[in-house]
This record gives sequence, structure tokens and C-alpha cells, in this order.
Amino acid sequence: MNALQSIPFSLQTILLLVGSNIFMTFAWYGHLKNLATAPWYIAALISWGIAFFEYGLQVPANRIGFQLAGLSVGQLKIMQEVITLAVFVPFAMLYLKEPFKLDYLWAALCMVGAVYFIFRSA
Repeated sequence: MNALQSIPFSLQTILLLVGSNIFMTFAWYGHLKNLATAPWYIAALISWGIAFFEYGLQVPANRIGFQLAGLSVGQLKIMQEVITLAVFVPFAMLYLKEPFKLDYLWAALCMVGAVYFIFRSA
């Protein structure tokens, strides 16, 4: 048995979604720092190239989550949104040097509610 087979399907889904979110956050926002003076179409082409790797992780994450872990599409979507916020806030603060805002905390609390409601019938 290889190492991947010993990881529960739900955790495989989460790990793949975290990886995909890291790529997508760089694709969506990394150009604001690295390509600020480049024409928008250059930033778009580079972002699309980065997004290719995001989809390479996101598609199997959703398939594993739906087909093998038994998660609903709604549960997968809320997981994705929670992970997006968990990746975005450190990215914004550490990479883009944005200040921490309490709004991030309030948004996270709203996400806790979303997780509760989408998973309560599971």
C-alpha cells in the first residue's frame, strides 16, 4: 500500500484543495505584486498558466471528495470557500503586505456558520 492510499479520502480532498487554492491565489492576485507594470494581457496569460496547475489539483480533489469520500457538491463548495479564505488571508498579509483586518475574522465566523449548515445533515 502506498502512502496516498493510507490517507482518508476526505483528507486527500482537503489537501488537494489547499494545493489548488495556493496556485489559484497566486494566479488571481500574484500579478498585482510581480507584474504590476506589465500589460494586463501578459498578466492574464501568466495567470492562466498558473491556473492550469490549480485545475490539475482541483478536479481530482472534487472527484475524490464526491465519488470516494461521499461529500455532496454543496459540502465540497463550502470546503473550497473555507480553504480559500484560509489561504488568502496569509497570502494577502505575508506576500502582498496587506494589514490584518478584523473583517477577515468576521468573514471566517460567517464561514463557520456556512460549514455548520452545509454539514449538519451529513
